[in-house]
Amino acid sequence: MTSISVDWIFPMLRKPSCGIFLWNLASNFTVSAVGLFSKLLIGWFNKSKTHNRGCFSKILEKRPSHVPLITISNHHSCFDDPGIWGCLKWKQLFNAPRMRWSLAAHDICFTKRWHSYFFMLGKCVPVIRGKGVYQDAIDFCLERLKKGEWVHIFPEGRVNMTKEIMRLKWGVGRLIYEAPVTPIVVPIWHIGMDDVLPNTPPYVLKTGKKLTFNFGKPINFTNLLKEIRASKVDAESARKAITDKIQIELLNLKIETEALHKLYHLS
Repeated sequence: MTSISVDWIFPMLRKPSCGIFLWNLASNFTVSAVGLFSKLLIGWFNKSKTHNRGCFSKILEKRPSHVPLITISNHHSCFDDPGIWGCLKWKQLFNAPRMRWSLAAHDICFTKRWHSYFFMLGKCVPVIRGKGVYQDAIDFCLERLKKGEWVHIFPEGRVNMTKEIMRLKWGVGRLIYEAPVTPIVVPIWHIGMDDVLPNTPPYVLKTGKKLTFNFGKPINFTNLLKEIRASKVDAESARKAITDKIQIELLNLKIETEALHKLYHLS
């Protein structure tokens, strides 16, 4: 499947040509409608168990407006985003201006112009695999973080259909390192999304599946960032150190979530 050029997308996201009021109205409607669909599919037509949502809810509702938020999670299905957010509260799903921006594969989500409009209105940002950490998508997300907004990232960089342990991409390391205010970074691990939307044809959404969502504690980068800046290492080494810490936290959360999911299946 070929994708269209994404050169025109970033100017549209930064300054919509159709007028900021109409764009925000359409975006708010799109984000809320997709959130409603996700809530119904995940919460009503499937069986989900969510752990530590209360802590994450407090972050969403009490986070100061100047403090950015980054969420990171494993990536097992093309429905992970928006599906993950189906476990949030209704008021959070319908607060579209405070909902996440999410990196999305340009060769999957941005294959046609009208598809591109839909995903743009849904606050998705086209990332090009293999183009590295200095590309428009990462620059745009950094702009969002500088405004205290929320960005979600799948640091594996692709749908991990084999569920193997992968080296995480360093783009998230750049965002944390270059953000003027250290972001709150929350890891999430989920299990069962590839049962709801399998990675094999005919790609039809399923019902009646058991899902587990686990929100980890925020990762504290204060000391690490101080050490990195004091040692004056190069930017690449800084990104690697930050991403390595994320990898450890995600793997620990993976082990914990797998145990919780096993208990859920036995219940």
